[in-house]
Amino acid sequence: MRSQSQSATEASPPTPGDAPADARGAFLRVMSHELRTPLNAIIGFSEILSGELYGPLGAPQYKEYAEIVRLSGRRLLSLVNQALDIIRLEDGDHGLSVQRQDVVPFIDDAIDACADDARRRGVELAFHPQGPVQAACDARGLTSCMAHLIQNAICYGPENAKIFISIEHRPGEVEITVRDDGPGLDPDSVSRLMRPFERGGDALVASARGAGLGWTVVDLTTRAMGGRFEVDTAPGQGLTARLVLKAG
Repeated sequence: MRSQSQSATEASPPTPGDAPADARGAFLRVMSHELRTPLNAIIGFSEILSGELYGPLGAPQYKEYAEIVRLSGRRLLSLVNQALDIIRLEDGDHGLSVQRQDVVPFIDDAIDACADDARRRGVELAFHPQGPVQAACDARGLTSCMAHLIQNAICYGPENAKIFISIEHRPGEVEITVRDDGPGLDPDSVSRLMRPFERGGDALVASARGAGLGWTVVDLTTRAMGGRFEVDTAPGQGLTARLVLKAG
């Protein structure tokens, strides 16, 4: 016969939060491998086909279709990565290494990552730093945040326009801004758009792609780096996205 203490121990429910945490961890592991691995293969092989690396494909439609597959794979991979980032950040498992360092190279990396999309829309990315600017940040985290903000400005702003990226060093803070002259938003909608899967009005949704995760990732990542994310906008007056980091 089992003792009462043994029965009580065996019958005790799991600690609240343990099961959900385990389930979320398992989800992250599975999604990281089972989704990203085949997506990377799809993107890689479609790049080979669209680039006709081993010779002509034949009918010109094949090259066009391979490029569509490549772009679709990249968009889906971006969505998966954003969703996984949000789960990790909300769980406090951000994996960031925040340290005092020059932010200019990371902004340059983000601009380079968005350069092709900017060229397709005839958009000029104007960034003219006056020298190194030190702030407390994580290299990957800051590059990701800036790429999200620049990509949004490219997608939602007008074609053949200019996007202004600037840095201002204040006492104790470094402010990085991305400003566009697009249609802008109702200021009352900004807090809603910080939530996952929220998107702008009908006109903006029709004109751009995305699942509404970018601002959520930027907000959570910036807070994990000890900073804050702010947006200034109004209908017809464009949008200014602002990252405010500790000066280090």
